[in-house]
Amino acid sequence: MVVTKRISLQTKGECDIVDITPQVAQQLAETDIRNGTVTLFISGSTAGISTIEFESGLVSDFEGMWERNVPRNIPYAHDNRWGDGNGYSHVRASLLGASLVVPFTDKRLTVGTWQQIIVVDFDNRPRSRQIIVQIMGE
Repeated sequence: MVVTKRISLQTKGECDIVDITPQVAQQLAETDIRNGTVTLFISGSTAGISTIEFESGLVSDFEGMWERNVPRNIPYAHDNRWGDGNGYSHVRASLLGASLVVPFTDKRLTVGTWQQIIVVDFDNRPRSRQIIVQIMGE
């Protein structure tokens, strides 16, 4: 069986990190599927999905890592072409990735004790985001 749902978010941009674990667990709870996988996919090219220990120190470290590795204050050809100043956000999002697969057993996500599912919005402005949640299993 396959069930497709959506999670809608309002983000702040500028490396806004949002824990969506509770929403994913709720989407799973609303199905009749007990065992399988949840595939998460974010629409858009300036945000990504991953897992992290969602605590303030690590969130700060994660944000700092992006600034060190893909700084916003250097020239990007995308900005020259479109003038929107978010070339760095496209590069960051492509490195993080737009999808994640999480297995579940007995209707429980198999994430670790200190592991949460996150959306990271790298864009340079607030955005409305849609995460497609596809639940597959038996």
